[in-house]
Amino acid sequence: MTGKAKTRKTKKRGRRFAKVDPVRSATMRAVRSRATTAELRARSLISQLGGRASYNSPTLPGKPDIIFHSQRKAVFVHGCFWHGHSCPRGGRVPRTNRAYWVRKVASNRRRHRAAVRALRQLGWATVTLWECELKNAARVSRRIGLCLA
Repeated sequence: MTGKAKTRKTKKRGRRFAKVDPVRSATMRAVRSRATTAELRARSLISQLGGRASYNSPTLPGKPDIIFHSQRKAVFVHGCFWHGHSCPRGGRVPRTNRAYWVRKVASNRRRHRAAVRALRQLGWATVTLWECELKNAARVSRRIGLCLA
């Protein structure tokens, strides 16, 4: 995608939107909320351990990524950037529109804490796996094994 960012005018009240970089826009459109690489890696490790799980349940608070109904356990697989992990990737804040990104990540963290609280009140145990942790399959397998035990 090439070309300059364009300002577009809305039909209502003649307001103008900020200029949008078409390359950035395409990149952000490609970000997935389900079946991310990290989530698929976690599913694969669970499968290797013999775990039988459901995925992305819309009926539970926070829509956990992986659910073990019989054991009442929920697993969230978080991208380090999107949820503000303490690793180098999670600690990075984009230079452009910093205030927006700081608010966005803080909002994601608050929403996750509220979801975990609600699940615990319903009698569910939760585990959060981080994208950077999934690079060490042995360690994550141990954590998942302890969760399923």
